[in-house]
Amino acid sequence: MAKKEHIAIFTTASLPWMTGTAVNPLFRAAYLAKDGHRKVTLVIPWLSKSDQEYLYPNKITFNSPTEQEKYVREWIEQRTELSCSFNIRFYPGRFSRSKRSILALGDITESIPDEESDIAVLEEPEHLTWYHHGKRWKIKFRYVVGIVHTNYLEYVKREKYGSAYAFLLKYMNNWVVDIYCHKVIRLSGATQELPRSVICNVHGVNPKFLEIGMKKNEQQKHGTNAFTKGAYYIGKMVWSKGYKELLKLLRDHQKELEGLEVDLFGTGEDSDEIQEAAQKLNITIRINPGRDHADPIFHNYKVFLNPSTTDVVCTTTAEALAMGKIVICADHVSNEFFKQFANCRTFKDGETFVEVTRQALTEQPAPLTESQMHELSWDSATSRFLKAAELDKAPEKKLTKSHSKSFMSSSLSLHAKLEDASAFVHFVGTGLVSPVPNEQQCKEVGLNSLSKKQWSFLPKKAS
Repeated sequence: MAKKEHIAIFTTASLPWMTGTAVNPLFRAAYLAKDGHRKVTLVIPWLSKSDQEYLYPNKITFNSPTEQEKYVREWIEQRTELSCSFNIRFYPGRFSRSKRSILALGDITESIPDEESDIAVLEEPEHLTWYHHGKRWKIKFRYVVGIVHTNYLEYVKREKYGSAYAFLLKYMNNWVVDIYCHKVIRLSGATQELPRSVICNVHGVNPKFLEIGMKKNEQQKHGTNAFTKGAYYIGKMVWSKGYKELLKLLRDHQKELEGLEVDLFGTGEDSDEIQEAAQKLNITIRINPGRDHADPIFHNYKVFLNPSTTDVVCTTTAEALAMGKIVICADHVSNEFFKQFANCRTFKDGETFVEVTRQALTEQPAPLTESQMHELSWDSATSRFLKAAELDKAPEKKLTKSHSKSFMSSSLSLHAKLEDASAFVHFVGTGLVSPVPNEQQCKEVGLNSLSKKQWSFLPKKAS
């Protein structure tokens, strides 16, 4: 029998942290492994107990990677009803409170044995390679695909000296992605242009949301009022997640939107400020605790308001459409994928926001068609990924290492030599700043202890 293609999916987060880079790569792994034609491994971060206690909700912590793997598998199997046959491996990670992100520690390519290092999918390739100090991805794997999830430039611009940081970050992202990826998939045009990139939304929605949408379709067919509540928004309560834009729109158009009631769901570091700002409006706004969109409390809302422009492709917008709701979102490149759906209404300014909101509240959503439901599904997203990634064009062999160097190829071409030199500069630079895994984390995830030679560039103090 022919050897199965092995796909290793590396990502920057894991459940129970309910963030896009924890959830979407997990679904991708499940659906790539679904037909049994490929061997799939999901590689996720393992955090120290103190980081787990700080980051994970509801005081959930794990004593071992095996415990966390069990949690992750049960979560995805409950939602897909698939017997998820993919493997799960861990790499040492540390949560950076200043960056609100998990940083990989050490050479995370070691999570995959050399005999299985076939195709790598880097979910957030820039994030995974900023501090990567180890084997060069293109040498370890024969083909490397990056999937860009996050509009980091937009987030950085909102910080102090944001324009300067965004300028530097743009070139840093371009540099590391060029060094480490053969192909890049940008979920939407909201992300920066990158070498060898295409724009394609390769995300789907949890099948449970499509089931809700089908039930709503049936209710509408039988003349039942499927949606008994009005407008709402769900998102992490930080100003950059659309709350600033939404409250400004509601404040500037209080007269035109008189009588409007909006429920806001979420928790986050800006919760108190957002609640204070909402209380100053004459419009009725109810602030509710953070909930998962699958919570039954959301089923009967008719209109989802989402003015955010910092997302690349907003997961909650896709979920709302799948549940059969009308979605009101900004006329922005991040929402281009959603414009094909009849229930997606876009606005360009305050006047059109008022117009589409008032209209949406007086009419019923259009029932989802079978083709629309398929377009939102993970089956369709997986097909789009396989096409956009161009795995059939992957080189048959990996780049060979030169004199056992983990970042240099043996190619004689000028382009390859320039890329080798660039990779060497990055390797040396990251040796000065890369956080180091400690012995305990290496032992817990089953990696060898650090060799002095490998980490000669690194600070002596372990993280």
